Amino acid sequence: MSDAPDAALLGAGEVRELADRLGVRPTKQWGQNFVVDGNTVRRIVRVSGVGQDDVVVEVGPGLGSLTLALLPVARRVVAVEVDPVLAEALPETVRAHAPLVTDRLEVVPGDALTLTDLPGPAPTALVANLPYNVSVPVVLRFLQRFPTIARVLVMVQLEVAERLAAPPGSRTYGVPSVKAAWYADVRLAGRVPRGVFWPVPNVDSGLVELTRRDPPPGNASREEVFRVVDAAFAQRRKTLRAALAGWAGSPAAAEEALRAAGVDPRTRGEQLDVSDFARIAAAGRARGPD
Repeated sequence: MSDAPDAALLGAGEVRELADRLGVRPTKQWGQNFVVDGNTVRRIVRVSGVGQDDVVVEVGPGLGSLTLALLPVARRVVAVEVDPVLAEALPETVRAHAPLVTDRLEVVPGDALTLTDLPGPAPTALVANLPYNVSVPVVLRFLQRFPTIARVLVMVQLEVAERLAAPPGSRTYGVPSVKAAWYADVRLAGRVPRGVFWPVPNVDSGLVELTRRDPPPGNASREEVFRVVDAAFAQRRKTLRAALAGWAGSPAAAEEALRAAGVDPRTRGEQLDVSDFARIAAAGRARGPD
């Protein structure tokens, strides 16, 4: 933990007052729901495990509720904000509420989904209250783009959190589950009631934690494995022999690759883990073109 004093966190009244002063009306376009509960942002920081050596990326800081909780704890916070009004206002909010740690903040105006690099030292953690409409693409993009990110703790729509953390065979297991597992061990780290937000969304949220680990063994690249994953789940009701026919070139070629990978061709995609998909991709690669 850092020796810096705690920041004065934003309460519900301050969030509304700040939004009103800036002329900000939360928009569905950017999935804006601002956290108005100090205990929730403290919980996020605590569960994230962020400490004084961490360079934290925060996507969608909004009015600064979580930013103010992160700054006293982290070495540096790089806040990526797509809304130009909010991006411009954040440093002033930090100066007013956490004057002793203003030098730890860097605001990057722009879209997290098109960002290619970040200023300063390499990031070690991603901690964010993510807009619901871009949460999965943001998590996967940052894990892929910034290999130094070792830990992720994000608050997302509960359904999305459950999907990311779902094990093979479960009802919510799908493409996001497998792709997240390529990069990290994933777990659901708690639920968050909708009442901690303004405006109040019509769904609850969840905390999902990702701890980076090595990809599964094999000589297939991430792109090759993800192509197999996308094909397998594009037609969930079909067996892998049928679902992977387009990927492999024919049902017979798909069966050959599946058997070479030790997978029953009658299996469906939702029954396999990321290592199984890596073996299938490697087997397809070994077969080569027909």
